[in-house]
Amino acid sequence: MIRFILADLRRFKGGALAVIVLIALSVALSVTVTLQERAVRLGSARAAENFDLLVGAAGSETQLTLSAVFLQPSPLPLMSGSVLAKLSEDPRVDFAAPVGFGDSADGYPVVGTTVQLVSALSPTLAEGAIFARLGDAVIGSDVPKRLGAQIKPMHGAADEGGHAHTELVYEVTGRMAPTGTAWDRAILVPIRAVWQLHGMAGDGGHAHDHVTEGTAATDHHHASEASERSAADERDRETHVEGDAALDEHFDTDTPRIPAVLVKPKTVADAYRLRQEYRGETTLAVFPAEVLTRLYATLGDVRSLLLAIAIGTQVIVIAAILLVTIMHVGARQRQIGALRAFGAPGRAVVAIVWGELFLLFLAGFGLGILIGYGAAQLISASVTATTAIRMPVEFAREDVSLAAWFGVLAVLVSIVPALSALRLSPATALRA
Repeated sequence: MIRFILADLRRFKGGALAVIVLIALSVALSVTVTLQERAVRLGSARAAENFDLLVGAAGSETQLTLSAVFLQPSPLPLMSGSVLAKLSEDPRVDFAAPVGFGDSADGYPVVGTTVQLVSALSPTLAEGAIFARLGDAVIGSDVPKRLGAQIKPMHGAADEGGHAHTELVYEVTGRMAPTGTAWDRAILVPIRAVWQLHGMAGDGGHAHDHVTEGTAATDHHHASEASERSAADERDRETHVEGDAALDEHFDTDTPRIPAVLVKPKTVADAYRLRQEYRGETTLAVFPAEVLTRLYATLGDVRSLLLAIAIGTQVIVIAAILLVTIMHVGARQRQIGALRAFGAPGRAVVAIVWGELFLLFLAGFGLGILIGYGAAQLISASVTATTAIRMPVEFAREDVSLAAWFGVLAVLVSIVPALSALRLSPATALRA
């Protein structure tokens, strides 16, 4: 019987191939949506594992998470540097690492931070050493630079009209091990170097007026000269960067304003207390995992919509296949009548017709899985190349149940044209 089925399919290989392709494309859509949604959830969750608590200025929780954890370029409001100083001295905090954005180099974000965050992201460097001076830099695993290479930072991005900084050139001293996060494409430098480069060091983020007070300072000419000297000194102080200066990671109340602080609490209880404490009018504290959970809910809604579209497509495809198959069975009435006239039992005829369609379903299903898996891999590779976040494309246990349901559906659908082959008697079929 198997030989007969295969021989019959070879006779009508054009139509059989068309049916397989239709089934494969409809299945591939469902597989791609399912695998890609899972890849995004797993990849983003793993990317946020190292970030327990995030503190920033009051604003959008989602934007704070996307900017500080996933390094998505977006302006964030600044909060007082005293928040960093307070967190650094808090006994409930293992470490508090500031992050400063805004600069880039060769298309890679330059992020100002501390040695503690580099150690948290990559406990063991792939090569080199962690920065020890203001002019040092540690690069992510995907940044194509070698040790000793020079990095010229640019304020903003080149395609957005950014301008190059000429006051400081960083030197690569180390490379982090792969983390599977957006930080693999980042250039990490001392936060104090970023502050000095932008004229923020030591002034709490605000410029001070240098005015001499005294009753003798009434001469307008002298006052103008003093003002000009003060402005010149201020400009010199803002543009002068000590790239070879020793690294100082002590923060106090004069710390410049910052966009965000990544906090590592000592215990889970401490994490919840800190989040509650820093959720106020001026600051915002969030668990990145919670923000991602809400994003997953939105992503799940989109996945449900796409799956509904995919299922609707599959229903249309199956209906079209049923119609074509029934017409095909009708066109083969003489062949079926001859089989029955030569003594083939009805169940054999049913098995032949059913087996042909069922094999087409299985072939289309298998091809659809391969196409869907390949499409998901390509999409994930594209996302990883852009964001450096690893998107693992993998099947899960629940996929087995979906495959089983498809098998049951294929069995049931294949019976319909098989039963239609028994509607006519052998004599009527031979006269057709």
